[in-house]
Amino acid sequence: MITDKSPLAPAEFATLGTVGGTQPRVSRAHYKQWDRCDLTFVELGEGTTAAGVTTQSRCPSPEVEWCRDAMTHGKARALIVNAGNANAFTGNRGRAAVEAIAAKVSGHLGCEPHEVFIASTGVIGEPLPIDKAEAGLEAAFSAPEASWEDAALAIGTTDTFPKGATASAVIGDTTVQISGIVKGSGMIAPDMATMLGFIFTDAAIDAGFLQEMLSRVTAKTFNCITVDSDTSTSDTVLVFATGKAGNVPITSFDDAGADAFAAALEQVCLDLAQLVVRDGEGASKFIEITVQGAESDESARRIGLSVANSPLVKTAVAGEDANWGRVVMAVGKAGEPADRDRLSIRFGATQVAKDGLAVEGYDEAPVAAHLKGAEIEIGVDLGIGNGRATVWTCDLTHGYISINADYRT
Repeated sequence: MITDKSPLAPAEFATLGTVGGTQPRVSRAHYKQWDRCDLTFVELGEGTTAAGVTTQSRCPSPEVEWCRDAMTHGKARALIVNAGNANAFTGNRGRAAVEAIAAKVSGHLGCEPHEVFIASTGVIGEPLPIDKAEAGLEAAFSAPEASWEDAALAIGTTDTFPKGATASAVIGDTTVQISGIVKGSGMIAPDMATMLGFIFTDAAIDAGFLQEMLSRVTAKTFNCITVDSDTSTSDTVLVFATGKAGNVPITSFDDAGADAFAAALEQVCLDLAQLVVRDGEGASKFIEITVQGAESDESARRIGLSVANSPLVKTAVAGEDANWGRVVMAVGKAGEPADRDRLSIRFGATQVAKDGLAVEGYDEAPVAAHLKGAEIEIGVDLGIGNGRATVWTCDLTHGYISINADYRT
């Protein structure tokens, strides 16, 4: 955890609602030379269902592969998160570490190894030390129950603040809680999810339906953020439903309360995703890019990400330079259907280009004023269809270079 908090950070950690059937604990495994907890253990009540999405990187960590297999069973009793070591690109030694963690936790809880979900984050290429992991687990097993803020702090690496979000929904006559934590600051780009995120609910949800909902909301939340266009080897988002609220179990969108729960889940995922962007390494401005008039929603998303990932656009925003030509460039390079002579662009509320030309009498002053703020809006209208999407990113400053140049040391 870096000491200088992002200027885009919220004033305080969100007050997360209590989720029955969850017991978070944290400990020090000493994966790095830092004075903080770096292992998180969340015990989950019997009957908990699980779902998740993982990175599409072709170089995934053993933890990602383990979670993919565990998700096929749809049951969970524990979550383990290691910070400071990604355990990725570590061959058989990395796999052995994951198996050792699962064996130790399953032995402690008396459950099957596949009911233990594991995630790790940090430096790539260094095997996770099994002795430190096991010692950290022993400490966590006997540690007092931690707060969600403690857990959010323990899973961070280059994060400058802990990140959490919460929402509630009504299923029948039962109010259920959804609370989540996330870590992420750099190596953030959409390709399923973009970081490590863990969401807990006391609702009773069928595992298959939970997976369907998570996949849907991921497309509109975690897959619509980017900091630096880099997809991690370890990206994982998991949702656990303990069923302790006592609602009639939800198995499909035909069930009462399913839409309300899905909306609440989407809100939590969106809040968490945007918090990651607000903690983008070196970020000073939060950027929302809205694309409309595209051939399809997916095309609009790709165009939005092309703008969001452009170093020229991001540095222009960082420098508060009203250079809208860079947005034109980013739209054109996206490889998506577009018509130059129908393209329109706005910054904030000011239209700067319309139908392929600069707006007649365009005054740059209000755009320059908008760019001096911390919340930046860029609008793109392709004018060729009904597709639309919104993506979120941050600016690119020298701080990003400094953080990543010194990351291992």
